[in-house]
Amino acid sequence: MDYKAVIFDLDGTLVDSMWVWEQIDIEFLQSSGHVVTPEIANQIEGAGFTETAIFFKDYFKLSLTVDEIKDIWKTLALKLYRERVELKTGVKDFLQYLENRGIKMAIATSNGREIVEAILEKHDISKFFNNIVTSCEVEKGKPHPFVYLKTAEFLGVEPDKCLVFEDVPNGIIAAKAAGMTAFGIEDIQNDTIKQRAKELADRWVIDYNEVIEIFKVN
Repeated sequence: MDYKAVIFDLDGTLVDSMWVWEQIDIEFLQSSGHVVTPEIANQIEGAGFTETAIFFKDYFKLSLTVDEIKDIWKTLALKLYRERVELKTGVKDFLQYLENRGIKMAIATSNGREIVEAILEKHDISKFFNNIVTSCEVEKGKPHPFVYLKTAEFLGVEPDKCLVFEDVPNGIIAAKAAGMTAFGIEDIQNDTIKQRAKELADRWVIDYNEVIEIFKVN
């Protein structure tokens, strides 16, 4: 495990939050008479906050501006993240383990920065991360590699010395396209997505307690 940096996706990877976005999508679209279909969910998997807002506006021909859509989502999400979203099993222990060994850490996420900062503050783990990079800050979101390449650049670490944790296929594809090692982690993925993610990942883990044991052995 000769890595100089570990980069985490946020939703479904560091925190148990995938249900949040499903709920927000449903509530938001129902208010304008629309529904989320599996086809739509597949099209926005891994997309950035802004990319998703643009997609929804165009696909559903919404009268709201992209910024108005994002503001509505942000308001709904911040409340849920602050009140109900928890860390995945073993996260704090693993972050401390990495810090003790001088390994740099960062977050590369499709979520918005304000939401990321809110959840890190809630669980008192901001101190562990050298950088946060969102897909809104790069050319294109996942499955494109830009968010991971930008994160490695900020960290000053070559991509092949970075280990990434992801939970969905597009995130794993993005990490590997950036030349990084990608571990997939168990979440509430449906069976098709989970199988695809397992096939793409360099290794599949259940939680971060397992990862600590892997690091100790290797």
